[in-house]
Amino acid sequence: MRDHPSLRRELARGEFVRLLYRLGRHGASGVLTIRPRSGSAARPEVFVLRRGAVLSGEDRARSSPAELAGRLLGARLARLAALDDLTLVFEGGVTGVTPPGASLGLALAAWAREHLEQQLDGSLAEVLVRQLAGVRLVLRPELAPEPVDEADRRMLAAMAQPRRLDQIWPLARTPRFRLLAFLHFLRAVDALEGAGVAAERGAPARAHSADPRRRAALRTLGIEAAAEPEDVKRAYRRLARALHPDLQPDADAERRRALERRFAEVTAAYEALLSAPC
Repeated sequence: MRDHPSLRRELARGEFVRLLYRLGRHGASGVLTIRPRSGSAARPEVFVLRRGAVLSGEDRARSSPAELAGRLLGARLARLAALDDLTLVFEGGVTGVTPPGASLGLALAAWAREHLEQQLDGSLAEVLVRQLAGVRLVLRPELAPEPVDEADRRMLAAMAQPRRLDQIWPLARTPRFRLLAFLHFLRAVDALEGAGVAAERGAPARAHSADPRRRAALRTLGIEAAAEPEDVKRAYRRLARALHPDLQPDADAERRRALERRFAEVTAAYEALLSAPC
């Protein structure tokens, strides 16, 4: 991103987090403006970036602990990530608007990883395992995250050369769900390339569709780009059973809100895929 001082994109769901990860991964500095396209009265959100992190404003930095400021910034980004249509404008290298006394509040690459890994639930994990079965996975070095612990180093090392999931697990020596969450994150930010059984239909899955909205919907449902309508329906029914709030009466209020948001995302992806040609 440092090679592209100015950037303007019309984003579909899923692209926002991926682009934020790249801004963070490449240590971008500048001003990021996000404007929801639904509704002319929608107010833009403006963030100042320095070396891939969002700066917290002067007043908030002084009145709130750094951890709280980071959570507040993360909540703002998460609200935007849940929207379908966004316009993103990034003006790179703009430093004159940095608030006096502002502090680094949130590293974008770390936020994107946490946000994406939290999306993985049991149903999506099962879909991910089936989808990756037989595929040799390898990291794209320019998008690989910085390791945060020894488990990260083992997982990254296991994917330094093409390997199948059943080969990566014993090398990573990491709990199954953590590895799958990591793989879900890597795929969502396009940091993984695959070859093998699932890719032998012609090209990597992302090449099957040039439509960014379709790609985002496919990722949400956890299915391949070459999926048939019946595959889409099966994936939706499976996720709907796992996520519908009325099917989890014991969920507390916070869990119920999270289920409602996730169910709305899955339903929107399902409708988008059925209404568009495959």
